[in-house]
Amino acid sequence: MTYNLQDYDFVFPNELVAQKTAGKGKTKILCCQKNGCAWHILDSSKITDLFKAGDCIVVNNTRVIPARLMGKTKHGGNAEIFLLKQLEPATDNTAVWEAWVKPGKAFENGKEIFVSNIKCKSLGFTKAKSSKTRIINFSISNSEFNSFLEKNGQVPLPPYINRNACISDKSDYQTIFAKHTGAVAAPTASLHFSEDMAYELKAKGVFFAETTLHVGPGTFENISEISDFRKHKMHGEEYELNEQNANIINECKKRGGRIICIGTTSTRVLETVANEDGSVKAANGITTLFIYPGYKFKATDVLLTNFHWPKSSLILLVSAFYGKENTLNAYKYAVENSMRLFSYGDGMLII
Repeated sequence: MTYNLQDYDFVFPNELVAQKTAGKGKTKILCCQKNGCAWHILDSSKITDLFKAGDCIVVNNTRVIPARLMGKTKHGGNAEIFLLKQLEPATDNTAVWEAWVKPGKAFENGKEIFVSNIKCKSLGFTKAKSSKTRIINFSISNSEFNSFLEKNGQVPLPPYINRNACISDKSDYQTIFAKHTGAVAAPTASLHFSEDMAYELKAKGVFFAETTLHVGPGTFENISEISDFRKHKMHGEEYELNEQNANIINECKKRGGRIICIGTTSTRVLETVANEDGSVKAANGITTLFIYPGYKFKATDVLLTNFHWPKSSLILLVSAFYGKENTLNAYKYAVENSMRLFSYGDGMLII
């Protein structure tokens, strides 16, 4: 087996990159058998027919924050703050965040910009000293910050969606399972589910288990062009699987039901906490698990996922589950059939 990132490239026309959602339960799903047999395309609302009583669907219940803030310098120039992670404030009267910023010169140490009437002061680089990452001190208390963010923040749409966020994105880019605030990108495979689909599945006897993984901006970053992608350092993301949901998954395994992971994020949580026998344990922390071809899955039986950017860690995870040739051939079929790509696009079910 080779580990050359170039082997996981594919060509697609830009017009297939979905710029808006078709709506929850209104997308298309490419159904793929793990043995590589022929594909077929279904309306997402029809995939409920493929799940059986006793199966367990595992979702990510993270909630996306309006992480993009547009501000002004004191001279009237435009400046942007993309929130990454909340830090411990020095006083009760300020909120402190690690953030991506642009332009960098507007965020030199000690400089200030304004979002609405709130002063945002740069405290300089983070320890990593990334050219676009700064520590930002907001002149507002932590208790007031969430309402400030809801009023002034924009939905953090991925960079390949070439438009500004609009009001409808606040619901369109949030899954029906969203509960726990903390993500700066949506676990987009769950966007294929409507409330009606979830209700139908539960009535059918399909169980649901919830994980939490707060998706970070690293999900949009390409792997560096290195000769061996195994050398890539995976970004860390905060996760939790509690005792109640671990028990739901383990009971399903004991009954012989299938564990159906919705998205790469819930997959990474399960594989992070899985034992060799496929059972899972309750845990929380930071996962840096990097799944690529050659990985042996312990807990995941079925995977529903979106189409992913070429040469990304996400397409490597899918290829680990489905095989490189199967994955690239399925992507080629999807492009030939004008399926919509990436976060707001269609998906594939590997079953």
